[in-house]
Amino acid sequence: MSPHHLPQTVSVLPIEKGGSGRKFWRMHVGGQSLILVRYGEDRPENKHYVAIARFLAGVGVRVPVTYFHDEAEGLIIMEDAGETDLWSRRNDPWPQRRALYQRSLDQALILHRDAHRAPGADSLTILQPVFDAALYRWEQDYFFEHCLGRHFGIAPEVLEGEGDRVRLRAIAEHLAKQPRCLVHRDFQSQNIIVREGEVCLIDFQGLRPGLAQYDIASLLLDPYVALTAAEREELLAHYLSGLHGPGRHEAPGFRALYELCAMQRLMQALGAYGKLGHADGRAPFLDHIPAALRSLREVLAGIEGLERLRGLLAAL
Repeated sequence: MSPHHLPQTVSVLPIEKGGSGRKFWRMHVGGQSLILVRYGEDRPENKHYVAIARFLAGVGVRVPVTYFHDEAEGLIIMEDAGETDLWSRRNDPWPQRRALYQRSLDQALILHRDAHRAPGADSLTILQPVFDAALYRWEQDYFFEHCLGRHFGIAPEVLEGEGDRVRLRAIAEHLAKQPRCLVHRDFQSQNIIVREGEVCLIDFQGLRPGLAQYDIASLLLDPYVALTAAEREELLAHYLSGLHGPGRHEAPGFRALYELCAMQRLMQALGAYGKLGHADGRAPFLDHIPAALRSLREVLAGIEGLERLRGLLAAL
């Protein structure tokens, strides 16, 4: 039977997804909806998606069920968790969004608190490289090269002189010395699916040891969705209540690490937008630069030793 004469009970429609190097289709077969994924060899982490999904499900994190995986062909068939992500609910009244964000943070809490303690977690070979000083430095360089350099056209010698690079390197070393848990690495609104009032996580193939604050900052300072300062504080308090128990005080140093991780995450996002928008010809990603840059300016205002970089960004 040719593809042009499929039964009416079968349909296959492409799904547009971000910058992960994969292709997605939604397949309706009879009364069931499934997701077909095709990935190549350009990003090795994609082939670990299924193994990571099963590991996360085993520790209680909600993820789509995988039904089929052909690693040689780069094919995955999995549960269709739906088309509604947290981003698509961005205009709902805050009480409704707050509940969804709290459920999302509850899933993050399971990941951060329990996953690294799960049997076999310490011997997982499917994880991405640990968040060490080199990776934090890479995020910083990614920002300087693709956002400030490629997008804004700032000369390398200006970036070197005004970028507070020595202080940034010290921050990378400081973050790398902190105790780690397992983190999603791209914990933002488009990677959280909402279905029947509950949430599940997707695009977690970047799972690696890192700092929980990186994931929390990724969600609360998500350039795709604007949260007010009061809303961010409310959500951060919810996460901390689950982490330490109701009424317990915030762990010493948590907030300082959160601010540093927020800086790192926003630099990584801005670098990605610049690369995707210019080098990869995906111009819509450039639309997110202003929001991310505003958040980065706000975060940098509370970090000592980055005065020259703050001045550089203020002039953009």
